[in-house]
Amino acid sequence: EFNRTQRPGFIQVSMSYKPGAPTLVVPISAAEELRQKFVCDQCGCRYSSLGAAFFCPACGRNSAENTFSQAIEAVRKSLAALPAIREAVQAYSGADAAENTVREIVENSLARTVGAFQRVTEALFERVPGSRSIHRRKNVFQSIAEGSELWRVTIGKRYDDLLTPAEMADLTRFFQQRHLLAHCEGIVDQEYITKSGDQTYAVGQRLVVRVEAVHRTVNLVSKLTNELRKLV
Repeated sequence: EFNRTQRPGFIQVSMSYKPGAPTLVVPISAAEELRQKFVCDQCGCRYSSLGAAFFCPACGRNSAENTFSQAIEAVRKSLAALPAIREAVQAYSGADAAENTVREIVENSLARTVGAFQRVTEALFERVPGSRSIHRRKNVFQSIAEGSELWRVTIGKRYDDLLTPAEMADLTRFFQQRHLLAHCEGIVDQEYITKSGDQTYAVGQRLVVRVEAVHRTVNLVSKLTNELRKLV
């Protein structure tokens, strides 16, 4: 409304809002279920995090490749701990808060899985001779289509050479769901339906991320990462 009421002139002012990641507040007993532990392969520093941590806080090493498996395992651990987390939050804040917390953990787990894949593929891509001379946009490996094309250009293999058609369809849909959560607060738009091929939603509906979908995403990015490692 503010932007529409502005009149043309020498100086113009506009306002915009971009939602950030929601703050997840859980009891200490539940938070411990989400803690990840890491050991830097360069300086030996031991550290822990309640989210993704791809850089050593002591020496700054980008340990994305070495911590990928740990990050994926942490997501699995978080999903396995959901019943205990639900129970702890319900006792502390009630049933509604417990369900909201579980939903946010599931959605955050999807985002963490995509983030872990992005970081590890960036690290693997750097191994390819001449890859640094290839222009690529920031966060390109969050896109299945664009990331796949980059690998085709550099090593002659696309993601669909490494995954089955069904696996590619699922992975594309799950990555599009992460994009929707990050940029549209989970509200389905036509772009999501077109790019994901997901016909189970109508424009304007709120996305529902299932635990099974996150498990499937974890398994698919693990398989794809292992296949890419063999090629570089």
